[in-house]
Amino acid sequence: MTVLKERKVKAKSEANNVRKIREGLLMSKAELARRAGLSVLTIDRVEKGMTCRMDTKRKIILSLGLQLSDRDKVFIRED
Repeated sequence: MTVLKERKVKAKSEANNVRKIREGLLMSKAELARRAGLSVLTIDRVEKGMTCRMDTKRKIILSLGLQLSDRDKVFIRED
């Protein structure tokens, strides 16, 4: 198995509504990335369900115009 395939297999998945909310606001990935101070690649990865750091989640939530207390609307907990 190639290294790239191993990374894809090892990557954890997190359900989220980032894309749904972003598109509902008629916002592009580039605009969300600019507002959050993140790369478009990071936004793309998060929208595909890849895990990210807590700070990245915080930046995305605030950049979508939401409060941190709305985190469960954006990032679905899988306990």
